[in-house]
Amino acid sequence: MTMRDQAFDQVAKNLGYSFDGEIKIGGNYVPCLREGNTFYVSGQIPRIGNEVVVTGKAGLEVSLQEAQKAAQICVMRALALLQRSLGSLDALTAVPRITVYVQSSADFTQQSEVADGASNVLFEILGEVGRHTRTSVGVYQLPKNATVELDMIATVASPLNP
Repeated sequence: MTMRDQAFDQVAKNLGYSFDGEIKIGGNYVPCLREGNTFYVSGQIPRIGNEVVVTGKAGLEVSLQEAQKAAQICVMRALALLQRSLGSLDALTAVPRITVYVQSSADFTQQSEVADGASNVLFEILGEVGRHTRTSVGVYQLPKNATVELDMIATVASPLNP
C-alpha cells in the first residue's frame, strides 16, 4: 500500500467511516469519467452506504463543524472513486479544481470555511498534488437534503499510463 493510500485509510479511520463499500449514485450518469489524462468526478454528497449522514442547512440545523465533516466525507468519496479507477492515489498528478456546494441558511456566509474541510483532506492525503483551485457556493437545496455536495477534476501523468 502506498503512502497516499495509507493516508486515505487513516483519514477514513479518523472520520469513523469506511469507504470500501459501494459508492451509490442516483441516476443515469457515471460517478467518475476519464477523458485522456483528466478525471471528472460527479457531485458527491456525504452518503455512507444508504444513509446521507449530514443533512440540513448549514447555519440552521447544521453547525460549521458538522458541515466541514460533510465536506470531508464528500471528498473522501471522490478520492475513493479515483482510487478504484486508478488502483492507487499515487497515480494522481494534480487536482486542478473542486467545487463545493453548501446548503445554507439565509444568513450563513461561511461556505469557504466549510470547503476548507475538503481542502485540508486533499492536502493531508495528496500533499502538494492536492493543492487546487476551488469555488464554494451557498445553495438553497441539495439532493437528499445533503448539507454539502462536492465535485472534482483530477489528472494523471499520461492518457496511456494511469
